[in-house]
Order: sequence, then C-alpha cells, then structure tokens
Amino acid sequence: MTIRVGDKIPSVKLKTMKDGKMSDITTDEIFRGKKVVLFAVPGAFTPTCSMQHLPGFVEKAGEIRAKGVDSIACISVNDAFVMGAWGKEQKAGDKVMMLGDGGAEFTNAMGLSMDLTKNGMGVRSQRYAMIVQDGVIKDLFVEKPGAFEASSAENVLKHL
Repeated sequence: MTIRVGDKIPSVKLKTMKDGKMSDITTDEIFRGKKVVLFAVPGAFTPTCSMQHLPGFVEKAGEIRAKGVDSIACISVNDAFVMGAWGKEQKAGDKVMMLGDGGAEFTNAMGLSMDLTKNGMGVRSQRYAMIVQDGVIKDLFVEKPGAFEASSAENVLKHL
C-alpha cells in the first residue's frame, strides 16, 4: 500500500556518509521535530536524476530553507558510498543530505518501489518528493512513470 498524506514516515535505518565512513541514521533522527523535504530518485548518476532532480534541490536549497525547512534529503536505492560520491560530484555539500536505502527497506515500506529488473536495475524507488512535518507527510508528489515535474524543487517550493 502506498503511503499517503497524513501518514507517519516508517521507522527505518538508512545509511549516509559521515567523515568518509558509512554511518547509520534512522528516519526518527531525520524527521522528528523537524520540517524536512525529502525527494527520491530511481538511481544515482542516472540522467534525469543527475541533470535535473538533484541539481534543482542543490540550486534551490537556500530558498527552500528560507521557507522554514530544517533539512533537505535525497534518497535512492543505492548504497551510501554511491550516494556520497554522487553528492560530492553534484556539490550537494551540506545543502542536501544524501541517504542510501541499499536494500530498499524504506522504499518498500513507503509502497513506492518499482521493479526495473528487466532493465538490469533491480528494485528501485519511484521518483517523488514530499514535505514532512515532525514525521508526518504533509504533501506528497509522486511522478507518473517517465515524468519529471511534480517532484521538482520548483514544485516543492510552490507548496511550502
């Protein structure tokens, strides 16, 4: 079942890079008591994700934070090393937290996975963005297959 507006974010352990080492971080740590924009991409280093999705949030990070957002996070069904390298390549720095959901635990708990095995990519996340307040989804923007507009930084900004 796909998660909906008003639902609580599932409690899951994710991975991130901290001081050059892979580190655990829980969804409770990320969302509790904070206003967070989280966006998900099908894969790090893939065309739309690398040319539009992540760059848009890096570019608009200041405007998004000015609307009262405590943090911006990007998640993908990739490991933390890949997410860290991609964030470095995209100059995400401290603008966008890069989160690895290597086993798709979070993605599956959200009900937003898709099977791209026939394309050689395995289980991946659908493309989406959401605004979360204290662990509760306030807005959710799930893209139609192959589309990129609802989950863009520009669209998220309109809803903050």
